[in-house]
Amino acid sequence: MGAEMGAGAKSEPNVVPLCDILLVLLIIFMVITPVAQKGIDIKLPETSTQQQPKGLKSTSLVLVIESDLTITINREPISKETLESRLRDLYQTDSKKPLFVKADETVSYKEVLSVIDIAKGAGVKVVGVYTDRYQTGE
Repeated sequence: MGAEMGAGAKSEPNVVPLCDILLVLLIIFMVITPVAQKGIDIKLPETSTQQQPKGLKSTSLVLVIESDLTITINREPISKETLESRLRDLYQTDSKKPLFVKADETVSYKEVLSVIDIAKGAGVKVVGVYTDRYQTGE
């Protein structure tokens, strides 16, 4: 009689505890995922439908330092002594508009940094530097 009962019995794994564990893990990951998302805020350049020369906004200013250390703002000559007051006047209403600095390749790095320092002191928030080689007269 004992042999007959052992032949008909099957051993099946109990999967109910496994399903419970999987559901708990799924819930934990669903709760943690939104909290774990981190990122860096970036400011992407804005595009416009109008074609503008050299990609500059009409409100941006270009400050050029020539090889003889003369300074121009949008092709208007200005002395280094009056540069700060002129930039204060230009940036009085909108300090967020960019100022692009372009210098002749023979101008020393010290001179370029002193002009950028004057611009920052005048309240310019955004300063960009042209990285292309530039020679006076181009």
